[in-house]
Amino acid sequence: MKPELLETFENQYPNRDYTIEIVNPEFTSVCPKTGLPDFGTITLQYIPNKLCVELKSLKYYYLEFRNAGIFYENVTNKILDDLVKAVKPKEMKIISEWKARGGITTTVTASYEAEK
Repeated sequence: MKPELLETFENQYPNRDYTIEIVNPEFTSVCPKTGLPDFGTITLQYIPNKLCVELKSLKYYYLEFRNAGIFYENVTNKILDDLVKAVKPKEMKIISEWKARGGITTTVTASYEAEK
């Protein structure tokens, strides 16, 4: 995964708290245990501070996971860490919802809140 792919642009309303939600319903990675593909939906919710994430760069960042052997929990926390570092939001939440495997679905949520 290459966090340097993430680009940002200036938030035109830094004094107003508003939520941006970006949903990627076609996220893929690989189970490191079985080598089988994992399919999920990644939802990014954040309250920007001075920067916003640029969507095309986010798409290419997500594509870096396509062939990576990584557990659901690590995917979710890695995305959160990389985006917090790039965007420096007031608040951010990543929700990863994974398709059923063996009849079991998994949802992982990781959150960040800037110190006030």
